[in-house]
Amino acid sequence: MRKALEKHQVERHQGISRSSIRDIILGFQDGIVNTLGLVLGVASAVQSTKIVLISGLVTTFAESISMAAVAYTSTKAAHEFYESQLEREKKEIKEIPHMEVQEIIDIYYKKGFRGKQLEGIVKKITSNKKLWLETMMAEELKMFPEDYEKPLKSAMVVGMSAVFGSLVPVLPFFILPVKLGMVFALALSVLMLFFVGAVKARVTIGDWKKSGFEMAIVGTVAALAGYLIGSLLGVIYA
Repeated sequence: MRKALEKHQVERHQGISRSSIRDIILGFQDGIVNTLGLVLGVASAVQSTKIVLISGLVTTFAESISMAAVAYTSTKAAHEFYESQLEREKKEIKEIPHMEVQEIIDIYYKKGFRGKQLEGIVKKITSNKKLWLETMMAEELKMFPEDYEKPLKSAMVVGMSAVFGSLVPVLPFFILPVKLGMVFALALSVLMLFFVGAVKARVTIGDWKKSGFEMAIVGTVAALAGYLIGSLLGVIYA
């Protein structure tokens, strides 16, 4: 039993880590894809390193602030929903305990427990209000506090990840002329997207090669769209 509890604690801590990794991947991926399409589009339209850098850097910070804001509001909403469900369960345990006890019985009956074993489990859980509440949240609602990050933390992780991701397709233009910079920006971005996709599969579920290729293809499609639009605008306004 002790080993099982220790294993469960490790898994929950890993869940916290996965939540942060999810935010990092989200920010980094969106930062690369959005900025790559823009810089290639601008580069193909104006053929000016200075303008490409300005537009790329403006997009980097505007995109990062926007994503951080979205992460903050969405995480805050999710956290508030969790808190509202927690308060509802507290109220029900206090006001209608007999119904909540029956729910515990039903939950563990479905897991295969019967007779005295079931009675012992129910008695153990319902004799401790904190454990009872945690059990209802986890077993009935499938909600865990570790899955609801602090809004400010999530916003900072997503925002900073977006900054680093957005800088990837911009960096080549600091040292290379426009045409060569476009080639290196695309190659570097696709490589980084493949890496991010592979990491995503490793920390979740899936084949790392497939996930890497999928993310790289998404980035390439976005880049080509930006390039084609930029080329078209360059011809129209030339």
